[in-house]
Amino acid sequence: MADEQTLDPQNPQDNPAPEGAFGEDLIARVQSLEEQLAAAQDQSLRVAADLQNVRRRAEQDVEKAHKFALEKFANDLLPVVDSLERGLELSSPNDEAIKAVREGMELTLKLFHDTLKRYQLEAVDPHGVPFNPEHHQAMAMEESTHVEPNSVLKVFQKGYLLNGRLLRPAMVVVSKAPSAPLPSIDEQA
Repeated sequence: MADEQTLDPQNPQDNPAPEGAFGEDLIARVQSLEEQLAAAQDQSLRVAADLQNVRRRAEQDVEKAHKFALEKFANDLLPVVDSLERGLELSSPNDEAIKAVREGMELTLKLFHDTLKRYQLEAVDPHGVPFNPEHHQAMAMEESTHVEPNSVLKVFQKGYLLNGRLLRPAMVVVSKAPSAPLPSIDEQA
């Protein structure tokens, strides 16, 4: 038994290359399996990436749902705030008969504003600033020599942002440059 040799699979001399058709079949089979392995690895990476994208999208959707869940409720409350503000604008602070009612309206409005602020609802009151079509809705244009053209002259109704996203645009009157006076009949002659 001393003549028996042990073959080392790592030594190329101990593993002579297969010859003939049998060797070519093995080489083709190995190449085919390597291609299948590469395709399976590629598919596995793609599935993992898709899963990660789905997970990220779901997290973003949940975050948006939490962030903007109050949108409909806030939209329903804004007319109440508008009515309180309009009531205070139209009532006289010097009228003793309604002084107590006016104070109650002021306190109620302050409570509303504090609550809106706590839930990241901020008012857009653009009086005197340049017109921004992303946050303002022009209701009319008015000639003015006092402010730059395309500036907000009056605010009919405040706009509101919820977490930085427009909830309602401010309804405004926008300034325009005064038109040139028409020449009189005497100047034409």
